[in-house]
Amino acid sequence: MTRRQLHLNAFLMNTGHHEASWRLPESDPYAHVDLAHYVRLARIAERGTFDSLFLADGPQLWNNLAQRPAGALEPITLLTALATATEHIGLIATASTSYNSPYNLARKFATLDHLSGGRAGWNIVTTAGAEAARNFGLDAEPAHAERYARAAEFLDVALKLWDSWEDDAIVADKAAGVWGDDAKIHPPRHRGRYFSVEGALNVPRTPQGYPLLVQAGSSEDGKRFAARYAEAVFTAQQTIEDARAFYADLKSRTVAAGRDAGHIKVLPGIVPVIGSTEAEALENERLLEDHIVHAHGVDRLERLLQLDPGTLELDGPLPADLPPESAVEGAKSRYTLVVELARRDRLTVRQLIGRLGGGRGHLTFAGTPEQVADTIELWFDSGAADGFNIMPAVLPLGLEAFVDHVVPILRARGLLRTEYGGAPRTLRERYGLPRPANQHVNAPALV
Repeated sequence: MTRRQLHLNAFLMNTGHHEASWRLPESDPYAHVDLAHYVRLARIAERGTFDSLFLADGPQLWNNLAQRPAGALEPITLLTALATATEHIGLIATASTSYNSPYNLARKFATLDHLSGGRAGWNIVTTAGAEAARNFGLDAEPAHAERYARAAEFLDVALKLWDSWEDDAIVADKAAGVWGDDAKIHPPRHRGRYFSVEGALNVPRTPQGYPLLVQAGSSEDGKRFAARYAEAVFTAQQTIEDARAFYADLKSRTVAAGRDAGHIKVLPGIVPVIGSTEAEALENERLLEDHIVHAHGVDRLERLLQLDPGTLELDGPLPADLPPESAVEGAKSRYTLVVELARRDRLTVRQLIGRLGGGRGHLTFAGTPEQVADTIELWFDSGAADGFNIMPAVLPLGLEAFVDHVVPILRARGLLRTEYGGAPRTLRERYGLPRPANQHVNAPALV
């Protein structure tokens, strides 16, 4: 019997996920706007036979400029360039439902899917934060539930747009002079609470039907949304127990929503810090922590916890009277994860900043390649994950170390493909998901 295999996604972030990665001698502080840097990373991940790579994004300037490389290239444009430099790996971009329109965004993802041969994925986010809201004419961010209600309608409209062409709408009959069949075009004619969209998309139906749908929120609203729509979920848990509980809950919700539990893949984030020995790995981790500027961390933590500047004491604990998650309108699940981490491990603010410096709440693991592979295998076999969002602390060296030293171990254990094999496949096929039938045609989904 063939062993179930991991899904691996490479989460690429400028010089690496650790906030101090840009300060290392080998790091390029300008890499975040260098196409060659991203081409190199994409090809490394493809050499490791990853299913996909992923670019985060937000419609605001992240961080203060002193902390780390700030700003980011627009991800769909960047992924279109990477599509020409790769053959197999999936290309997933974050795009906000709060600050886009369905027609324009559906067109962009359809274009990426065509140009990449069916490798596009959309990480659907609702975008927390007043900074982004003020960039779009709002005084404050919409309420959490409101953002998810808008996201649901946004996605429903996008699906109508991607299905507005039947697969065989293009006839291309040169002899008869007939290029296409207007009877196989289905304008959405949508009138809803948030959107009014009349006409069909101006891009034909794509190789995948529509992009792989990814979601990354773990709040109650986020999990309800994921159970209804998502095909892959990027999540953050600090312990295997929490990861197993999240996994079981989300799979159960997906079944309750009338979907196959196997059609949603759960990928926790892991920040591997690798050394040839455990001592070397821990020294690599310590070196990164030594480069953290704690004033930046305090500022970021106070904003996440919605505290007034100057509230936190670096060598003291978090305040005892923090508000509950229900009172938070921003990133609810990340707020709760950070607070629970500090309380559970009795961390000072300084220690908490060190723990968050590598992955902002994702699991950080320092060890040998075998120890990293052991952790991945344990979570995978224990009902905590269908795969992992690999988040190297330092790029490109951390991704190279994972591909060169951890991937061969996973392959030897039968957990990961040794090659892509055969003709290029779509991202949906890589994730073992069906191509969706067009909602306007009574036909079964094609596997």
